[in-house]
Amino acid sequence: MLRALRTALDRRRHRDGDWSALFKPYTGDEVISLDCETSGLDPKNDAIISVGAVRVQGCRILTSEALDIKLGPPERLDPESVMVHRLRKLDLEGGLPVGEAMGQVLEFVGNRPILGYHVAFDTAIIDQHIWPLYGFRLPNRRIELADLYLKRCGRPGSGLEADLRLETIAGRLGMPVPRGRHTALMDAVFTAALYVRLIHGQRSR
Repeated sequence: MLRALRTALDRRRHRDGDWSALFKPYTGDEVISLDCETSGLDPKNDAIISVGAVRVQGCRILTSEALDIKLGPPERLDPESVMVHRLRKLDLEGGLPVGEAMGQVLEFVGNRPILGYHVAFDTAIIDQHIWPLYGFRLPNRRIELADLYLKRCGRPGSGLEADLRLETIAGRLGMPVPRGRHTALMDAVFTAALYVRLIHGQRSR
C-alpha cells in the first residue's frame, strides 16, 4: 500500500518531466532481468558497484542488447562482499559516476517489469541511488523468481519453501548452474533463463 501511494505521488510530480515515460502503464510482453553487485548487504547505506540487466522478450533472452556497467569505487567495500563478486576497489577504478550509471539503468529498464532473484533488495538499493538524483523511486512492477517458482512448481507439503537457493531451483528445473556466477550480468542472464523455463518450459513434477 505504501509503495503504491509513493508511486502515485511520484507519477503526479513527474508526469511532465524527463522521466515521465517510466510511470506509464506497460502493455508489452518484455521483462528486464536485473542484478546488482553491491559494497555490502544494507540497501540503505551500501553502494552499487555493478549492474547487469538483460531484456526477455517472450522466450528469447536478448543477450546482445544487455546492460553491463561498473561504477566507481565506493568509500567502503565489505570484504565479505568481495569474496562473492570478486570486485576490489582497484577493479572499479574508471567506473561510471553514479549519476551516469543510474541514468543508463533507467533508460534500459524503461517502464517494463523488473525480474530478479531477491528483486526487492536490488530495487531497494537502486531506489536509494536514484531518489537523491531524480526525486522518485522505481515504479516498475517486480517479479521475484523464487515466488514464481513456488507458484508454478509448489504444492502443499512439497517442502519447496525450505530451500529456495538459486542453485536448488535450477536443479529442480533440470538446468545447469553456469560458471562465472556472481557477476551482475551473468546472474541476470541466469535468472532470465530460469524465468523462461518456468514460463515457457516444462514444469517440475
